[in-house]
Amino acid sequence: MSDMSATVTPVTNGFHIEGYEKITYDFRFVDNIFDPKKTDLADCYRSWGRCLVIIDSNVHSIYGPALEKYFSEHNIKCVIKVILGGELHKTMKTKIEILDTFAEYGLVRKEPVLVIGGGVLTDVAGYACASYRRTSNFIRIPTTLIGLIDASVSIKVGLNHGKLKNRLGAYHAPLITFLDFSFLKTLSKGHIRNGFAELVKISTVSEKTVFNLMDKYTEELIETHFGYMDGASDEVREAGKQINYIGIKKMLELEVPNLHEIMLDRVIAFGHTWSPTLELATPVPLRHGHAINIDMAFSTTIAWKRGLITIEERDRILGLMSRAGLTLDHELFEIELIWKATKSIMLTRDGLQRAAMPNPIGTCAFLNDLTYEELEEALKVHKELVKSFPRAGDGVDAYIDHCDYMAENEMDGGDVVLGKKVNGELLVDAVASTLSLDVNTMSKEKGLCSAVM
Repeated sequence: MSDMSATVTPVTNGFHIEGYEKITYDFRFVDNIFDPKKTDLADCYRSWGRCLVIIDSNVHSIYGPALEKYFSEHNIKCVIKVILGGELHKTMKTKIEILDTFAEYGLVRKEPVLVIGGGVLTDVAGYACASYRRTSNFIRIPTTLIGLIDASVSIKVGLNHGKLKNRLGAYHAPLITFLDFSFLKTLSKGHIRNGFAELVKISTVSEKTVFNLMDKYTEELIETHFGYMDGASDEVREAGKQINYIGIKKMLELEVPNLHEIMLDRVIAFGHTWSPTLELATPVPLRHGHAINIDMAFSTTIAWKRGLITIEERDRILGLMSRAGLTLDHELFEIELIWKATKSIMLTRDGLQRAAMPNPIGTCAFLNDLTYEELEEALKVHKELVKSFPRAGDGVDAYIDHCDYMAENEMDGGDVVLGKKVNGELLVDAVASTLSLDVNTMSKEKGLCSAVM
């Protein structure tokens, strides 16, 4: 939004322009948002009389009927486009599929598209909205923990390019983000762990209150999906609500003054120095939370060696990660990859490393002088250190889409440990072979379906 005011000042060899665009958008907490008695969503589309929904295929399989019933009861025509979710579809092909849907639908320039799904889909669909007619409005409903507490907080949208994580994108704010944590009830534990890592991120370097709560209730939070599963105690439910609310608030306080990342010393970039290179390097990509956790775990070891945290803080951070089932190390996380990633991220960070580190828990320091030799020595220490933790640092449900494209019990009965060699065999290979097939054959038929109300 702009107040349409700007100045044009003649200078010696041309003109100098000054103007601004005001960015305004809302976050609203609404549990059970598809309950017809809740009018928050319908109120956004009543004047349009219709709504184009871009929705993740997994979410649609669970909530599709409730979504259609909701708009039907509010006499709003609902047109639904089902999109395959997951990191494998964070691509230009998916973005073009969404853009083609906008054209087929006849989207009016300021008409808001409704985007429902995890962080991957909201990123890609948001990028499509940023591109269509140069900018189109959207409203998003994140449905995963990582989407609710991380992807939804930023106005960054985008997609992967080859093996390059989030290399293409834009800054494009939604009109409204509806935060409905009741979606956590139907998430797999793998997705809960994935989002848990983002909360580890924000709490370790900027919010000790959240860190303490997560440390106290780690296992219960994951087992009860942050208190949203039946049988969760009131104590855990309250802790889950506090963690999510304070975590989101802190993320917003850090992100909002720097929405376009003009200032590059970013606290919330903890865990994002080496992980962008590692995440897509494995035969099947690591889940984002596990990739950043490897980065954060290594950073924790470096911070301890630098004297930024005590050995007790080091073990507390790594212990929290391990108890949550997050990955502390990976066999591909070697000095050659780390140094390549260091040089790559410096291009993004204007020539400096800007590696965020705990200093101590709840506060942050930035390092710009990490050498190849220091990283190599720290890595040796780190790899030896994590051997003393459960699973020798391996994560549980560490790889993308093994829960997304097939039932967990069809894979292994639920929680799995993937990524390291057992008797010389890389456990992820079987999953990689499966996912190398055409993923479309493993999901419901895609298409534009119209529910005329």
